[in-house]
Amino acid sequence: MKKILVANRGEIALRIMRTAQKMGIKTVAVYSDADRESPHVRFADEAVHLGNSPSSESYLDMDKIVNAALHTKAEAIHPGYGFLSENAAFAQLVTKNGISFIGPKPHAIEVMGDKLAAKEAVKGYNIPMVPGIEEAITDIVLAKKISQKIGFPVLIKASAGGGGKGMRVVRHLSELAEQMERAISEAKAAFGNGSVFLEKYIESPRHIEIQVLADTHGNILHLFERECSIQRRHQKVVEEAPSAILTPEIRTAMGEAAVKVAKACDYVGAGTVEFLLDRENNFYFLEMNTRLQVEHPVTELITGIDLVEQQIKIARNEKLAFTQEDLSIKGHALEVRVYAEDPMNNFLPSIGTLEIYKRPSGEGIRLDDGFEEGMAIPMYYDPMLAKLITYGKDREEAIQLMIRAISKFKIKGISTTLPFGKFVCEHEAFTSGNFDTHFVKNYFTPELLNEQYGQERKIAALVGLKLFLEHKEKLKLPDYKISNWSLKRSKK
Repeated sequence: MKKILVANRGEIALRIMRTAQKMGIKTVAVYSDADRESPHVRFADEAVHLGNSPSSESYLDMDKIVNAALHTKAEAIHPGYGFLSENAAFAQLVTKNGISFIGPKPHAIEVMGDKLAAKEAVKGYNIPMVPGIEEAITDIVLAKKISQKIGFPVLIKASAGGGGKGMRVVRHLSELAEQMERAISEAKAAFGNGSVFLEKYIESPRHIEIQVLADTHGNILHLFERECSIQRRHQKVVEEAPSAILTPEIRTAMGEAAVKVAKACDYVGAGTVEFLLDRENNFYFLEMNTRLQVEHPVTELITGIDLVEQQIKIARNEKLAFTQEDLSIKGHALEVRVYAEDPMNNFLPSIGTLEIYKRPSGEGIRLDDGFEEGMAIPMYYDPMLAKLITYGKDREEAIQLMIRAISKFKIKGISTTLPFGKFVCEHEAFTSGNFDTHFVKNYFTPELLNEQYGQERKIAALVGLKLFLEHKEKLKLPDYKISNWSLKRSKK
């Protein structure tokens, strides 16, 4: 494998290309009109223009991407995450054209891309699942019977897709019919598939995921867990590894369950198995993401394993060079996603130009980004600017390093979620480890953030005044007086 096309943009495209370069592999970038001057385009050995800025005319156009690979004689395509990364038809098209797909087989993508099919696939592996019905349902009479059997609250979930779309929590029988209708309608609009199912709603859960690697020789192992419970609108915003609350026994059990899930769909490559953990530390299989995760850097830092390198080696039919027993957790890593959104204004997108963009640096700080000072933030794609990651000998050190790194990250011209990331890292619920997926709902408001930053600005002003008064004599600053010249000018 001498050349790889990266079918993505921004920070993940750059991150993949850096590992490929380290391995002596040439890279091909693809780009839209909006990304013509992006760093990932300049970094690659070759670049192919896909089309107009909308993703439907560029990064989601399967034929254009495959043709770009054929034209540049790229032997493999890495999809990154998002866009076509979990599209079984794309993986099939890539393979059909004699190009290696750096990811799982189309069958695994298809099975795990449908929550009902995933539940069916793992049913025979004795993996804990949330009580509910494991088939699509539209009959409201049957839905009422099932809901009363498993007990309220219940969760209506879309079988396809994710991100909170087609999802409704129902606490009373009287709400069921209306909420089912809304969930089905939303699922159809978002995924073209209105299938929904019912399961028991787990109150105040933790969201824990396990990273797995599987080669083409039947070897499957896990690289421990990531804690992803700090979420907003069902989207992760702060992740860490390892979790602050897992015991070695639960960690081992979850890891073994994740390996079984991978076996259930004949998985190959890097993947992530997601679980819910309830208040009694019971865990339940949620879903499997058949791609590289946004938050993969925290796993890389605590294990010393480059996951992109492993993906490429697996795609080259190489055996995993290590066993489960070779792996251990060293230190603690934390990731804060930096979005072009305004946390003071309900996280509305912030479009503009990066007038100032100064990166934090130093020991224990990693920044994965795809932007530079002076660049405009395009409105066509996900608003994530960067991923800020810190690594310390323990959780406390990683958190304190993150707070300092956020303060060193200077961005002007747009609003970002950096203040929100700092709010999380300084909150007692987070630092104590006593939090769940409802952290934002329970603790965050724009008013609290504004109050916190208002206090910081006041302290900074007082410190500045104190320094000024202390050094006034040393600086020999004259008292301000109105000059005769200015008086004369004002009389004219």
